[in-house]
Amino acid sequence: MQNMKAIRIHAYGDASQMQMEEVPVPACGPNDVLVRVVAAGINPIDWKIRSGYVAQMIPKSFPFTLGSDAAGVVSAVGGAVTAFAPGDEVFFYAEFARGGTYADYVAVDAAQVALKPRTVSFATAAALPIPGLAAWTAVIETAQLARGMRVLIHGGAGALGSVAVQLAKAQGAHVTATAGTADLALVHSLGADEVIDYRTQKFEEIARDMDVVLDTLGGATQEASWATLRAGGLLMSTTQPPAPERAAAAGARGAFVFSMPRGEVLAQLAALMDKGQLRVLVGQEFALADAAQAHRLGESGKARGKMILRVGA
Repeated sequence: MQNMKAIRIHAYGDASQMQMEEVPVPACGPNDVLVRVVAAGINPIDWKIRSGYVAQMIPKSFPFTLGSDAAGVVSAVGGAVTAFAPGDEVFFYAEFARGGTYADYVAVDAAQVALKPRTVSFATAAALPIPGLAAWTAVIETAQLARGMRVLIHGGAGALGSVAVQLAKAQGAHVTATAGTADLALVHSLGADEVIDYRTQKFEEIARDMDVVLDTLGGATQEASWATLRAGGLLMSTTQPPAPERAAAAGARGAFVFSMPRGEVLAQLAALMDKGQLRVLVGQEFALADAAQAHRLGESGKARGKMILRVGA
């Protein structure tokens, strides 16, 4: 049996639990594609899983390999798979129950896979799946943003927020976003009509009569966001389910956005990318062996754009 390198944990805890180990290449089931990983994305959910913070929602048995989105090359396909063939360049978000993209190879359900955008690198493609699917689920499906609607998007320079700004603008919405001082011009360049500097301004005193708020931060940001909505408006969050009683008190609606892996949505995002209508912000890149260092940077809140692990050639 062929072996590979993978970043695994044997117990919940801090980044020191992450170990580079030699493990068998995963078996490719009848509905799977086996992908040789070139680049893996790093997402906040990864350290929430590693720390045990979401252990009840996403149960795992030890040891397990971290990571859920990646881009790479198909090395084998299951007997029931017709959409992909060995040699195809693909990208995907693998369901959290399986995961395992911080590794040389990963087996993933073919329904969760799409052909990689032709016009971008593997690292850029690996940055898109989880934030891209979350932004699509929020903007296109949950809020059903349309021309003339007003939306406030928090964290406009973040991995998720930056995609959401572009999708919302493409739908014809009037987009207000929050960002730090260093990122104001960047978020304007993505299509935001107004950008509020959260370091020097209080967004709840500026944004008004919003049809929709996309909360990517939770906590105090979510609480302050209720005041920006018009009556009957929608606050949707990707981090923390809005309390129904809080929504009722604000005369608004709340929704929690949880996005499942879907290859057909990734294919649509890839098409937008290849047309030059969507870009994704890649931050720092790390070697696979330095995954723990990347987690520490992410948990410090000082990462910019989406961090990537370089796994294979």
